[in-house]
Amino acid sequence: MTAPSGRHVHPPLGFRIAIMRAEKMPPAFYRFLYEQVGRTHHWSLRRDMEDDELRAVIHAEATEISVLYVDGSPAGFFELDTARKPDEVEIVYFGLVPDFQGRGLGAFFLSETVSAAWAHDPAKVTIHTNTLDSPRALQLYQKAGFTPVSWSEETIQAWD
Repeated sequence: MTAPSGRHVHPPLGFRIAIMRAEKMPPAFYRFLYEQVGRTHHWSLRRDMEDDELRAVIHAEATEISVLYVDGSPAGFFELDTARKPDEVEIVYFGLVPDFQGRGLGAFFLSETVSAAWAHDPAKVTIHTNTLDSPRALQLYQKAGFTPVSWSEETIQAWD
């Protein structure tokens, strides 16, 4: 995405919703969110990191993590990498806990995530997806204003 889309998605009705930026998130809570959101998609990058290594990444100045709460429960999170500002802000992770999928929260939460990325005033915002993500992920990203630019093949290890 090379310019903000100007599209804002309102939160779905019937939920108490909060998005809170997490400062110095404990590795155990990050792992909980990472597994809850990423297990079905076989996320692997942070899966086997030791606490000190993970803490260094998630507490880095260039890392921004926010958690979506719905009716008091953690329902998803996003993680931004701002290290390549002003050229790029990458949405490294974005997703919902399975129990909160299919409730109309995804488009709203992605809209808030994209707004948080553009708040850093980059030249572009990037996000990656793959065939293991939700079948609706690419479509959702395109509706938000992203344009596919490349593809690659990778081998990953399945979650046990």
